[in-house]
Amino acid sequence: MNGFWVVIPAAGVGSRMRADRPKQYLPLAGRALIEHTLACFLSHPGLRGLVVSLAADDPYWSTLPCASDERIARAVGGRERADSVLEGLLRLEALGADEADWVLVHDAARPNLQRADLDGLLEQLSGDPVGGLLAVPAKDTLKRAGADGRVAETVDRSVIWLAYTPQMFRLGLLRDALRQALAAGVTVTDEASAMEWAGHAPRLVEGRADNIKVTRPEDLHWLEQRWPGGRERREE
Repeated sequence: MNGFWVVIPAAGVGSRMRADRPKQYLPLAGRALIEHTLACFLSHPGLRGLVVSLAADDPYWSTLPCASDERIARAVGGRERADSVLEGLLRLEALGADEADWVLVHDAARPNLQRADLDGLLEQLSGDPVGGLLAVPAKDTLKRAGADGRVAETVDRSVIWLAYTPQMFRLGLLRDALRQALAAGVTVTDEASAMEWAGHAPRLVEGRADNIKVTRPEDLHWLEQRWPGGRERREE
C-alpha cells in the first residue's frame, strides 16, 4: 500500500481513572501516555499524516514536545467518540487525504501497540474491500447475565472476539457511515460498529492481547510493571 493516515480521538476526560487530568496525559515511563501512543505511528515510514482530535479547551497538549511535530494536525473533538473521529476525518480531507485512502483510528490511551501488529494490520487489509480491526479471541468462559444478576447462559466463546484498535477503513466509507449513524441516533462504540450499521462486515485481524486500553488505575499500573525500560521495551 502507498501509505496511510491516522486519527487519534483524544477529547475524553477518562473519569474512571479518578485522576487530576485526562488519562491520555498521565505519565508512563517518563512521558505522557499519548506520546507513547503516537510513537508507533510516527516511526512508521508509511505514515502520511496524523490528526489528534482534542477538547477545545485542552490545556495539556501544547505542553508536549510532539505538539510541534509538523506531521501532526489538530482537530476539535466532539462530545462522543464518533464526533471526534468524524472531525478528524474532515481535517484529513482538508489536508489532502482522498476518499479512497486508508485511515487508521486508534485509542489515545492504548500506548502498547507493537510495530508487528501495525504492520500485520496494514498488510492483511491492504486489498480488503471493507477494512477491519485488530482484535483478540476471547479466552475466558463467557456468561450472559439475567436481570436478577444470575447466570442466564454460557456463551460460546469460540465466536467472540474483543475489539481493539487500530481500526482501518477507507476515509470516505467511514466518514459516511459515521455521519449516517450519528444522524440516526445510533450508538457507535467504535468505528467498526458504524461500518456494521452501514451494512459492511469488517475483517478481524488477530493482534496481541497486551495492546490494552488504559481505562482504570490498575491498567496503568499493569503497564508500569511491565514497561520498566520505557520506549526500549517496545522494541523487543
